[in-house]
Amino acid sequence: MWGNVRRLLSADDPETGQLMRFVITLLLGLTLATATPAAQPVLVWTALGGSLACWLGFVVLDRRAHRAALTLLAAGTVLAAVTVGPGDSEGAIFLFAELTLFAAHLTPPVRVILGVAAVDLALMAGGMALSGRTLASMAALASVLVSALMFALHRRQYRQGSLDRARAVALDERARIARELHDVLAHSLGALRVQLEVADVLLTEKGDVQGAAQRVRRSLRLAADGMIEARAAVAALREDVPPLPEALSALADAHRRDHSARLATRTAGVSRQVAPAVEVGLLRTAREALTNAARHAPGAPVSLTLAYTATMVTLTVRNPLGAPQAGLPGHGLTGMRERLALIGGTLDAGPDGDDWLVRAEVPG
Repeated sequence: MWGNVRRLLSADDPETGQLMRFVITLLLGLTLATATPAAQPVLVWTALGGSLACWLGFVVLDRRAHRAALTLLAAGTVLAAVTVGPGDSEGAIFLFAELTLFAAHLTPPVRVILGVAAVDLALMAGGMALSGRTLASMAALASVLVSALMFALHRRQYRQGSLDRARAVALDERARIARELHDVLAHSLGALRVQLEVADVLLTEKGDVQGAAQRVRRSLRLAADGMIEARAAVAALREDVPPLPEALSALADAHRRDHSARLATRTAGVSRQVAPAVEVGLLRTAREALTNAARHAPGAPVSLTLAYTATMVTLTVRNPLGAPQAGLPGHGLTGMRERLALIGGTLDAGPDGDDWLVRAEVPG
């Protein structure tokens, strides 16, 4: 019993989902069971019974035959509107419940909802006029119905906007995943191709078997590293990676091992969980900066600092300038700036005294 209640409470759409349909079904059933029409009881009982049948048909068919289900729901509102005049409050309860849910549903176009509501209002007003209701009572009931209709349409528009925003976020996430995987694979495959081309030259033109074997072994390590980085990027996007300081520490260990470099790491401030996009962006920036340091200042000491403030996360990589080309901006810096800009961050890179400094700052 409790499991069923929890399932209803966790419905994805609280306004038109299973819980609301259960409540409306119970309300309409009790209303029909306790109905005591003072005038034209045959018409009232028949129309309300048909309206309840249309409602039950909508509930049963909504996931199987969507258009047919909505047609039944619209027909149920029309049958309920017919009974408002000769009946007491039973027809109004049926009409308000069914028309409000029909208007809150995301599938019917607004013009269809307004058309059904206009037919319901006309039938309700005609039935009340034929039954001798006063103009004041007709106007009061019509105003309440229109107010409920406007509220349902407003909620429908709000929910549609929420869905559109969620869809846009999902598309951005897909683009980010594709971009990160592209960066990882492009870097790994490019480096792998260079190593294999050198190995081919060593074998075919110089007959240097030992040198070619070293290049092949290096290619194997690059392929393995590429697979690890691809898995790490996907894991980070799924929030399955360790905290950022631990991930940077692992990256630093790999850099020391691969380049026999001296690398000091430090964390300032109180570390905290950051968004996956921020973590991936800073990790990729750190990797690119360390690669540039190994290329332009091989063997020189490198320092990596991760600092947390109240609103920002800052990553700083510092190494000696080394060769002159280390101070020239290139595609690596451009890629880092673009990646950080997508997550609201900035990148400062350039000479700082005798050192080359890369500083990435991201809100988080």
